[in-house]
Amino acid sequence: MSTQKEKAGLVGLIVCKYFLIWCQENLLYFCLVNSTIDTIDLRSDTVTVPSPAMREAMLQAPLGDDVYGEDPTVNELEAFTANLVDKEAALFVPSGVMGNQLCLKVLTSPGDEVLLCSEAHIFHYESAAPAVISQVQLQPLASDKGVISPATIVDSLRPANPHFPRTRVLCLENTHNRYGGLVLPFEAMRASVGAARDHGLACHCDGARLWNACAASNISPAAYCALFDTVSLCLSKGLGAPVGSMIAGPAALMDEARRWRKILGGGMRQAGILAAAGLYALREHRELLGTDHRNAALFAAALQTAGLCRPETEGQASNMVVFRLPEPLVFGQIETGCRERGLRLALIGPGRIRAVFHHQISKTQTEQAAAIVNDIVASLLKAA
Repeated sequence: MSTQKEKAGLVGLIVCKYFLIWCQENLLYFCLVNSTIDTIDLRSDTVTVPSPAMREAMLQAPLGDDVYGEDPTVNELEAFTANLVDKEAALFVPSGVMGNQLCLKVLTSPGDEVLLCSEAHIFHYESAAPAVISQVQLQPLASDKGVISPATIVDSLRPANPHFPRTRVLCLENTHNRYGGLVLPFEAMRASVGAARDHGLACHCDGARLWNACAASNISPAAYCALFDTVSLCLSKGLGAPVGSMIAGPAALMDEARRWRKILGGGMRQAGILAAAGLYALREHRELLGTDHRNAALFAAALQTAGLCRPETEGQASNMVVFRLPEPLVFGQIETGCRERGLRLALIGPGRIRAVFHHQISKTQTEQAAAIVNDIVASLLKAA
C-alpha cells in the first residue's frame, strides 16, 4: 500500500510539474497576445508581428545553407527583389543598418567622403558605422526636407588636393524618417543625382521605406531605383516581416557586399525561414500601405481639427505623422497619460512627437489614438 501511495505521489508531482510549465508558457503567450491587442503602438512600423499566413509561409519554406548559396527561399527572395527593382542582383541582409553600411563599403575606399542630408538616418542613427566599417567621413548638408539641391552638392565637392578627403558618394533617403515620412519629389531627386553624377559620384538610396514612397506617389520601385547605383530596402518596417532588409545593385557590387556581409557576421545558414516572411510581405503587404497612409492622414486631421497639437503637414506624406505639443507641455507629460490608456508614441527630437501607422493598426484604433492625444493634451492645458 505504501509503495502504491509513493507511486501515486510521484505521478502527481510529475503532473503538477508539467502543468506548471504549461501554465508559465501559456501565461506568457496570453500576456504577449493581449499586450499586442490592447496597446495601440505607434512608436514605429517595426513593432508589427507576423500574421498567421506569414507564419505559415515561414513554416513551409524550403531551406538550405545560405552561406553556401543553397537556400532556395533566400535565392528566390533575392531574385524576386532584383527583378522588382530592376537591378542585376540583390542580397538579403539582417538589418537596414547593415544594408546601408554594406552599400557604402562597396562604393567607397578608406579616406573618402560621403555627402548626405544633415537629418539622414545614416548620420543620426547608425552608430558612426561609416567611420568604423568603411573608414569614410560623412559631410552632412543642408536640405529642403531631405532634398539636397544640385548647387549644394556642387559647392560641397572637395578639390583634388591631398589636404582633403575624396568626395565619392551621394546618399538620399526616401521616405525621410526625421522629416516625418515625407516622400522626396522624384524630379528633385533626379536633379540631385544628376549633379552628383556629373562630378563622378556614385549614388546610394536609403530606401528603408521606399515601398511607402512608391505607394504614395504611384511611382514604381524600378523607376526610383534606376536613379541609384545601390539601394537598401527594409522588409521589417511597413511590410511587416519580422527581420531583414534587401540591398540591390550591379552584380559585381552585390558579390563584394556578400563578402562583407560575411565579414560583419551577417552570414546566415537556414535563413529561408526569414526570407519566406520577406517574400510573403513583398507579395501580399505592399498593397496594404495605402491604408496605412490614409490612417496617418486621418490621425493628422483629427489633431488639426482639435486645434491643440500642430501636425507637420507640408509635402507628400506617407505613414507617419510628426506633431508638436502646445506650450508649455512636454513629451514626458503626455507620454505617461498615453501609456496608461494604451497608446505608445515616440519622441524624435526636441518638441517633436512621431506616430507611425502600419497594417496592424485599424481605422478605429487610429481614431482612438487621436482622441486619447487630444483628451490628454486638453486636460493638461486645463490643469496648467
